[in-house]
Amino acid sequence: MTGAKEKPAGAKVEAITVTAAEHEMRLDRWFRAHFPEVGYSYLQKLLRSGQVRVDSKRAEANARLSEGQEIRVPAIIRQPKTSKPGLKAPPGVSKGDRDFIEKMILFEDDEVLVLNKPAGIAVQGGTGTRRHIDGILAGMADRFGGERPRLVHRLDRDTSGVLLVAKTRNAAAKLGRTFQTRSAAKTYWALVKGVPSPVQGKVEAALVKAAGPDGDRVRKAEPGEQKEAMHATTHYSVIDRVGRKAAWVSLKPVTGRQHQLRAHMSIIGHPIVGDPKYEGGMDLPAENMEAKLHLHARRLIIPHPTGRGKIDVSAPLPPHMLRTWDLLGLDASRYNSGET
Repeated sequence: MTGAKEKPAGAKVEAITVTAAEHEMRLDRWFRAHFPEVGYSYLQKLLRSGQVRVDSKRAEANARLSEGQEIRVPAIIRQPKTSKPGLKAPPGVSKGDRDFIEKMILFEDDEVLVLNKPAGIAVQGGTGTRRHIDGILAGMADRFGGERPRLVHRLDRDTSGVLLVAKTRNAAAKLGRTFQTRSAAKTYWALVKGVPSPVQGKVEAALVKAAGPDGDRVRKAEPGEQKEAMHATTHYSVIDRVGRKAAWVSLKPVTGRQHQLRAHMSIIGHPIVGDPKYEGGMDLPAENMEAKLHLHARRLIIPHPTGRGKIDVSAPLPPHMLRTWDLLGLDASRYNSGET
């Protein structure tokens, strides 16, 4: 997830590049993700004294980060945790949480861990979120060679599927740059309302954030909002359909904006089933369908950080989507290796 620059021996600071997955993350949350041993009050002290900077400038703890920015991290953070007041070791995790992570593993080697994230658990912490994958991994450093695993990208809480984790800082930097250059091929599966026409197409709609009563969301940018807008492109293809009521679609995002797939499908009039935030409520004529988001990160193809070959991993549909597929007569086994 990070992009640490090479630094000469004896350097007193290091510069870490903000990745695409960390775009618009708050600086204090970024520190919580990368350096959980640094308490908030101690971070405030580092910021006030100018020891932590963003693009060589002083910053506030609540500053929003942008992809490509460089965060100056002082060497004091790398010293033993007992050498400075305010530093606390990350908590351990329960056997239940360790087993939870172990059951998710789709692929693992010395550099990379690929998980099949269940729907309903957050990838990172936030307001009111205490249990999340990043936090559990932080407490399992002993399991992964002593170094804290680092998220390379993110999925929404209610989205299931392939989640890439780096086991070393070097792998995180290389994989982060790969995502920044859009060299990672991501495929999602979703059930949408209605059948898109044409059955294959591209959605190019810039997005802006729009707060609402049900939490943060994004919407299509209006004329005059170009300065705040985030360019976003998604390719879609209909795999199968249920009459004219619903369609199983393959979604391939070119960019990686927050809620991009959910917003784009809603914009073209085919919201994802189980997504009330984007007009995708459960009104299909099928009994026993679960009121959950029907969006799954199906497949990821990305160059291996060692430069040798590629990582190509597919995740099976989660239980609630499998049940829906059965109810609607869709056959997920047609694509066992994630061809679509």
